[in-house]
Amino acid sequence: MLRTRIIIGIVLLKSFTILAQTPVGHTTITFNDPARTGGYGSGGGPGRQIQTEVYYPAASTGNDVAVAGTGLPVIVFGHGFSMAWDAYANVWESLVNEGYVIAFPRTEGNLSPSHLEFGTDLAQVVTKMQALNTNTSSLFFGKLGTTSAIMGHSMGGGSSFLAGTINTSVTTMVTFAAANTNPSSITAAQQITIPNLVISGVNDCVAPPADHQDDMYDSLIANYKTQVNIIGGGHCYFANTNFNCSFGEGTCSPNPGITRTQQQSATMDFTALWLRKFLKNDCDAGNAFQDSLNTSTRITFRQNNPIGCSSVGVYQHNGSEQLIAYPNPAAEFISFKGIAEIFDLEIRDLTGRIVLKKERTNPSENINIQCLEKGIYLVEVFPGNNTLRTTIVKR
Repeated sequence: MLRTRIIIGIVLLKSFTILAQTPVGHTTITFNDPARTGGYGSGGGPGRQIQTEVYYPAASTGNDVAVAGTGLPVIVFGHGFSMAWDAYANVWESLVNEGYVIAFPRTEGNLSPSHLEFGTDLAQVVTKMQALNTNTSSLFFGKLGTTSAIMGHSMGGGSSFLAGTINTSVTTMVTFAAANTNPSSITAAQQITIPNLVISGVNDCVAPPADHQDDMYDSLIANYKTQVNIIGGGHCYFANTNFNCSFGEGTCSPNPGITRTQQQSATMDFTALWLRKFLKNDCDAGNAFQDSLNTSTRITFRQNNPIGCSSVGVYQHNGSEQLIAYPNPAAEFISFKGIAEIFDLEIRDLTGRIVLKKERTNPSENINIQCLEKGIYLVEVFPGNNTLRTTIVKR
């Protein structure tokens, strides 16, 4: 039987550790802004020094090793209040594996930071990183693409909104538990038109969504904006363990209702799809993002416009058949509605790998999925000459 299949909507809710890991390269670059002073790593020199830790796909793991790939999008990430860049290994490990270069400015890590200076640093590092693409003496010569993102956590999230008003060439923004800044990131959001993903923790007592991210989201004038609220999520679990953040979170309530691993998994699942859509123009990722918003039991959300789109060449079955899997989510067995004849079955995981395959399946048969790990899977069934698709959640 000839079957035309383009896998779409393979989504979320599954750990990225199942993917083949890309070697991570690291380098330290100190950028200079002659119009300002201070910064991290200034050493008393002229201008503002912006020491930046950069992680990237590499041929082998190590410092200053060769960059692997070309056309790599640039992401600049702002750290939280009194937090260092190395608390975000979870972020760079996931995003480098997705094929991005991610830069962490180390400035404004003291107890009296300037949010405006930090936002300016984030905005400038995007431009300065992309300029390395034409610098023949740089590791990144000929390696970088034209798309970019500003991201940040807590203070860095709020400062990302300030950065977005300074560098209007950035492609998209993603923030985790963004805290309102001085000057106000809520006010700054009124000037930002680029696609924006605002991720909040429902149990965040440090920067409660009602006082911070909700207002930022409401103020955004972007055509595409989504707020994802992680059920049980806290403030500090967006990063790895950090004493200063944990100490502050320990003085307030409510406490996180999920584990750090669970929160980071949900965060990076949605973040990865959003970035694929806007930094790599991946239509299927946009569709998967939309599917996941509607099927995930780990989040609530609000959104002004969906980010899904049509993919050229995606197979559409003939007729009015609609495939429905039930129960969904399921732990042990699934069955299907909408099939009246013998069919073949394939279930694929996040990487597109077939994890379960059955031939000549009876429509009334219960399909045993106990062998699957928790997550979302794409199901394809082939009754006659048709192809029908749906997604299932294994819990």
